Amino acid sequence: MRAHLLSLLLAVSTFVATPITAHEMWLQPTSFQIEPGDVLEADIRVGQDFVGGRFGYFPDNFLRFDVALAGVVAGIDGRIGDRPAAKVQTQDNGLHVLIYETTKSSLTYREKGKFEKFVKHKDFTGVMAEHAARGLPEVGFVEIYSRHVKSLIAVGDAQGQDRAFGLETEIVAMANPYTEDVSAGFPVTVLYRDRPRADVQVEIFEKAPDETVKVMLTRTNGLGQAIIPVKAGHTYNLDAVLIRATDGPKDAVWDTLWAGLTFMVPE
Repeated sequence: MRAHLLSLLLAVSTFVATPITAHEMWLQPTSFQIEPGDVLEADIRVGQDFVGGRFGYFPDNFLRFDVALAGVVAGIDGRIGDRPAAKVQTQDNGLHVLIYETTKSSLTYREKGKFEKFVKHKDFTGVMAEHAARGLPEVGFVEIYSRHVKSLIAVGDAQGQDRAFGLETEIVAMANPYTEDVSAGFPVTVLYRDRPRADVQVEIFEKAPDETVKVMLTRTNGLGQAIIPVKAGHTYNLDAVLIRATDGPKDAVWDTLWAGLTFMVPE
């Protein structure tokens, strides 16, 4: 087991990733550790390096917005425009998992080279060749995209486990960072339609207690698994993006699906 963990950890890039051209979405709780009876609050954020705008509670923007505890999944209610978007009255101890899956949005590439930079950054092998083979233009084409993000919050004793919740794509934590020793690495599995995504890039955003952010890259193995190097007292946002060709809505030619997971590792 230790050899397996070491081999996965060695796959993590030792350099800091270059600035990105696309923005991540993540769920940012007011606190990752609260007590039963507290209100679990979390923002929907879009931005870079843990800095981004707050988005409110707008049902037209999401397919699902849920909280899960001990196998029970419940929808999150709110008032239009609420910020924080998630306000959940907790009652019981346990690992609470927030789940947020958006409807499709679209963007048009109007700047030459911008799509190619995005493709390179997200390591979409063969996409530029496919783009050319389909006879698509360098500018003026449309991409649709959706977000599929989760967050792990400790309530009281924080007992429990993450699992697959049926998002079209998702990152599943294979350990509980609040109750288990993850000093040797935090294991995750990346899924697409409940099947493992082998040999795909995972981007790691690591925020230190002093608010500095480091960005690293790793890859999943043949089973869709990756071991994330983590540090006590740090907060993490994991990101894995999938791209697929489409001739679907809004005249789009590409469809991207963004999986994300936020959590912290206690001191």
